[in-house]
Amino acid sequence: MGDIQFLPNALEAAILNLDEEQLQTPYRAGGWTVNQLVHHVADSHMNAYIRFKLALTEQTPTIKPYEEKLWAELNDVAVIPINVSITLLFALHQRWYSAIKDLDDKAWERTVFHPESQKELSLWYLLQSYAWHGRHHVAQVNGLREKMGWGYW
Repeated sequence: MGDIQFLPNALEAAILNLDEEQLQTPYRAGGWTVNQLVHHVADSHMNAYIRFKLALTEQTPTIKPYEEKLWAELNDVAVIPINVSITLLFALHQRWYSAIKDLDDKAWERTVFHPESQKELSLWYLLQSYAWHGRHHVAQVNGLREKMGWGYW
């Protein structure tokens, strides 16, 4: 659960002191820019939070998949500064962590139904999936910084 609690800090540290040109750099050839990636994490984790809340309040709800690649191309990603998504992540993760920190084992076994995979996914599974997701994207930014020789000063 620490990954959920502390992701906003890790992502904020990863983008610290990047300028606009750096934010518009793809983390890999053909990949999203750092800017798109930060907004994507916010989009993804907003969906995750809703999925958790649905699982905790409904019996095996069907979740709504979304076209994350298309979301990354929308105007809000292009024009809204990433500090807005970082701020959103701090608030969202505070709520999310508060909602899950005291769950018992039975609650963690609650499930959602994912229509694309045609599978029931437990909250345990979703927790590890979104914890990995956050770490993965922070590592992509940090890897780009290292590759490009961008310090953290």
